[in-house]
Amino acid sequence: LETEALACVAVASERSLNVAPYDTQLFAAHVLLRGQLAEMATGEGKTLAVALAAGAAALAGVPVHVLTANDYLVARDCAALTPLFKTLGLTAGAVLQPMDQTARRAAYACDITYCTAKELVFDYLRDGLTTPRGATVVQSAAALSSNASNASHVSPQTQPLLRGLSLAIIDEADSILIDEARVPLILSRHAPDGAQACIVEAWRCSATLQAETHFTLDRDARSARLNAHGREALHAMPETEESMAHWLNRAHREELVTLALTARHMLKNGRDYVVQDGRVHIIDETTGRKAEGRAWSNGLQQLVELSAGCAPSPMLETAAQITYQRFFRRYLRLCGASGTLRAARGELYAVYGLHVVTVPLRLPNRRVRMTSRLYASTTEQLQAVMKRVRELQTTGRPVLIGTDSVKASEALARHLCAHGLTHVVLNALQDQHEADVVANAGKAGAVTVATNMAGRGTDIVLDAAARTAGGLHVICCQQNSSQRIDRQLMGRCARQGDPGSYEFFVALDGPLLAQSVAARMIKKSFKNKYLRYFFDGSLGADAVLSRMQRAATRRQRRERAALMKRDERMNDSLAFSGAEQ
Repeated sequence: LETEALACVAVASERSLNVAPYDTQLFAAHVLLRGQLAEMATGEGKTLAVALAAGAAALAGVPVHVLTANDYLVARDCAALTPLFKTLGLTAGAVLQPMDQTARRAAYACDITYCTAKELVFDYLRDGLTTPRGATVVQSAAALSSNASNASHVSPQTQPLLRGLSLAIIDEADSILIDEARVPLILSRHAPDGAQACIVEAWRCSATLQAETHFTLDRDARSARLNAHGREALHAMPETEESMAHWLNRAHREELVTLALTARHMLKNGRDYVVQDGRVHIIDETTGRKAEGRAWSNGLQQLVELSAGCAPSPMLETAAQITYQRFFRRYLRLCGASGTLRAARGELYAVYGLHVVTVPLRLPNRRVRMTSRLYASTTEQLQAVMKRVRELQTTGRPVLIGTDSVKASEALARHLCAHGLTHVVLNALQDQHEADVVANAGKAGAVTVATNMAGRGTDIVLDAAARTAGGLHVICCQQNSSQRIDRQLMGRCARQGDPGSYEFFVALDGPLLAQSVAARMIKKSFKNKYLRYFFDGSLGADAVLSRMQRAATRRQRRERAALMKRDERMNDSLAFSGAEQ
């Protein structure tokens, strides 16, 4: 039946979209329907493969949630694939921002619903807060009963938005299930009066404390920690009248001041957040985009706003929260696709019970890896990048340069301007033009500077001249904590049998390598002209960067495991009251 259903959907695709699925796309759809993860290389057609699986599952009467990276892709994919689903007699809806409750309920009532993971989780949490206990059971019983009087007991206001968690198909699955698993999703409400005064008081107190004397900074975790001297100095400070009533709890006071120190010393404009229109927007470290609708909790958002010189937003308190690790394990069936799953296959199976299946390439891979280059400083790295870009432009090849932050992309853009090199920048400040920028990045001679490319969702299509010149060349100036994010950037070139190449330009004073003992030893050797000649910028780059990435990956895996255990303990402790989320 599964094979026959896929064949039916494939025929419908050819008739409605004029697109005949490739064998590899049908194989990927088959993997998804078996409840597994399909590793499908970037550019191999994941969007259609996911639609094939969604259509086949919906034909069996299963409500399907298709989760993708952002609202743009939600709207684009739903609109593009609706003709296919209509041909099959199915309905499809999209959940977007902004959207009222009535429209959301209609979208979730469709056979196939496209949405982002964040929107889905928040709607799930809202259902838990607004739906009276037992209403979901009554609704389900009424829907199954032929007696219409049973249905009258359930009013529209008490009906949950979601029809249940039956089947989720996740595009860029590792990004959501692994990279974003450390971030709890918190549904907030306005905090009591007086909480704002505590935030201002914590910010004032943090300005009087000195690093090393009163607190230490953990640069890996990007957090601060008070020591004994800091706690003594803090509790000796006089309180202001405005904060007195909310400042008496010793633990609460220490926690707020620690957050203030983190905001003051660890979270940086252009790396962790950007300021637009007087507001602080968090930058998603995986995608480099503004994380719309996301805010730091427990007062950290307001403290960062004070650090950035913005007016603090109203204080919020937690009404409900959950992590992706806990939420997605509640689905009856879960599957997904991405181009970079193998590296995390052990954790994906341990946490979610999902196997990874590699989908073969449709055409031979023509991607060429060039020698990685290692430089003593960012200044030398940028000079080398300028020289390389000029060389490539003269041949007519398009160039994509990956950076790890908004600040780094802007610095690189200034150097390109100074050297008279025409280019386009794509980062959290210009992400509303993302599709146009990425779509034009394959033109002959084009130069594009971008922050992390994971989940961009738009193909870089080569024009004829660019293909003849050798295809897209990717220069990776990023120092990502995960090799999977590097692979996402590499995967932008040489797609679907096109030519292309990539190389790494690594600076030893970059954020990932700055604390490395091995990197510091190599940097010292660069000061010796004989050793510098021996290294010549090409040796050691892969080994040093790979070592740091493995260490960062292990640390993040431990953090996710600790978060999951903490989640489970909280869940067990609240279960007796019925407050389990």
